[in-house]
Amino acid sequence: MKYFLIAGEASGDLHAANLIAELHRQDPSAECMGLGGDKMFAAGCRIYQDYRKMAFMGVIAVLRNLGQVRENFRIAREALLRDKPDVLILIDYPSFNLKMAAFARQHLPETKIVYYIPPKVWAWKKFRIHRIARLCDRVLGIFPFEPDFYARYGYSCEYVGNPTMDAIRDWKQAPGDAPADEFRYPFLVLLPGSRPHEIRRCLPMMLEAARSFPDYHIVVTAAPGIADTFYDDYLREGEQLTRNTYAAVSKARAAIVNSGTATLETALIGCPQQAVYSIFLSKVLGFLRPLIFSIPHFTLVNIIAQKEVIQEMVSYKFSVKCVRAELRRLLEDDSYRRQMLADYHHIAQILGDTPAAVNAAKIISTL
Repeated sequence: MKYFLIAGEASGDLHAANLIAELHRQDPSAECMGLGGDKMFAAGCRIYQDYRKMAFMGVIAVLRNLGQVRENFRIAREALLRDKPDVLILIDYPSFNLKMAAFARQHLPETKIVYYIPPKVWAWKKFRIHRIARLCDRVLGIFPFEPDFYARYGYSCEYVGNPTMDAIRDWKQAPGDAPADEFRYPFLVLLPGSRPHEIRRCLPMMLEAARSFPDYHIVVTAAPGIADTFYDDYLREGEQLTRNTYAAVSKARAAIVNSGTATLETALIGCPQQAVYSIFLSKVLGFLRPLIFSIPHFTLVNIIAQKEVIQEMVSYKFSVKCVRAELRRLLEDDSYRRQMLADYHHIAQILGDTPAAVNAAKIISTL
């Protein structure tokens, strides 16, 4: 079997790599190729374009890099027509992947199309669900509530497990931990995001709030594919940059996290946290939020728990004053910390122990 995978960012590269490993385990003769990153390549995938040249988020970023975006589509289309894969596997990254699904459906009618880690249509852009169902042969969800959501529209989605849960479980079993002396204790950990524009918007305010607690050192986690030197303009003497993200989160007293998958990772590791996110024209979008988002919460932690487990400093609520106040509560209110950790445990129970990559590979290999 020939599999063509498309992942457009770091987390997709990781989850695609785990899926590739399982596909090879079930079928050693399987051929994998596509668009992704180092982890997919290490798992045995032929890479035609690196995701670092694809990770553009938002209208402005896309317009600024329109030439590169067009080049990415050209590379993907030509590779699909050349390789004629048995299965096209899409990993998140909907703006690009849905266009490629439409292209494959038109030009490669024999190719099966699978969406592994589908777009979060239950949060916003619900209209996409119809296009996904029309273009894809199978939709493999990673949240236990997704099958019911799709069923309400008359479509099928299978819950295969959560790959973030799998990654944390694997790390806890063999943490490959940071050296004991890497961090200066006690410390706060800041996870400012995976894209340069996110980091530029969030990190200065995160640092300013964290510096209000001089009894704690500050550790900032570096994103895959972004050089250490990128952070030089932000960090002061004594503030540390690390790439041992899971180790830092597991040892920190509290975390400030740029909203995204990192909030779920932080919860499953067990570190009290708050989520932040900076949005362009935040005050305007803050008032429009009820019209844009169809769920009351913004972060995966709160969405899965169906209640406010962590504070969401999103849009106009994201200020140094608000972050500082919540950080003080995280550091000093033991009852608040205990309740948050108990809610984390409940979230892990909701996600379950089902190994996502294993189950997804079993389904995909039988198409």
